[in-house]
Amino acid sequence: MAAAYAPPTTISALKEYVSGSSTMQQSAESTVQLFITHNHLKARFPEIRLDQHMTVDAVKAKINSMTGTSVLSMTLHLQDEAGRLVDVLQEGSRKLGYYSPRDGWRLHVIDTDDSSLSAQGWLEDVSKVTKYVMSEEDYSSRDNTYRKFKEDKLRQDPTWTLEKEMCMRRGQPYTPPAQLGPDYMAAEAGSLSAGQRCCVEPGERRGEIKYVGRVEGLGEGFWVGVAFDEPLGKNDGSAKGKRYFSCPPGHGGFVRPDKVTAGDFPPVDEFASSDLGSEDEI
Repeated sequence: MAAAYAPPTTISALKEYVSGSSTMQQSAESTVQLFITHNHLKARFPEIRLDQHMTVDAVKAKINSMTGTSVLSMTLHLQDEAGRLVDVLQEGSRKLGYYSPRDGWRLHVIDTDDSSLSAQGWLEDVSKVTKYVMSEEDYSSRDNTYRKFKEDKLRQDPTWTLEKEMCMRRGQPYTPPAQLGPDYMAAEAGSLSAGQRCCVEPGERRGEIKYVGRVEGLGEGFWVGVAFDEPLGKNDGSAKGKRYFSCPPGHGGFVRPDKVTAGDFPPVDEFASSDLGSEDEI
């Protein structure tokens, strides 16, 4: 004869029993683990452990705290592992064990209230929630905003930027970004020409220079179009819908001239590994 089940006698034991982590709960013959689904909700609910001596109404009350569907508007369908209907839990006073549920089966919640929050999508559709939008006047009247902080900093230092501020707080030297323009990196591009073999940083990717010049839609200044020996690029020689050279898809890339070294760089072994590009590459 199996030993009689003894209820937990300490707070810690009770917590273990409720959370399902204790061996005494796992071995309780009257409990069953079921999944919960809902006809209006896409959320995946955690598996729930129920005592088969609970009434159907008690089960509904427990599920109400998870799904928000009221007990009076809730119909429960007991389904097996394959989603086949086993029975409908109708009589509220009947015990769950009457329906002989098994571990891994599902209780599917049918919300019969067409005006409920779940039916109207309020529990999952955040677009239905009214967002607070602060007016320009209200924001301007507030103290300690980023806008006022920025205005104060610019009055003290017209060259102030957030990057400069962060470097100062970290105790690091600040190097202003290079000023772009139509001739940005023109000198570096002057030593490169189409047809040259090259090596491109990062990763020492090898290929052939196919284009040197400006590229519409990218940053100002000069770019170098490279056809890589391996599929380590990001395009097929096109940028922003305009073609500058031709190569197989994934073999082309546009990089800044300072990342390109021209010279005697034969094709690499096909099994050699290389790193991918950087944010200075399109």
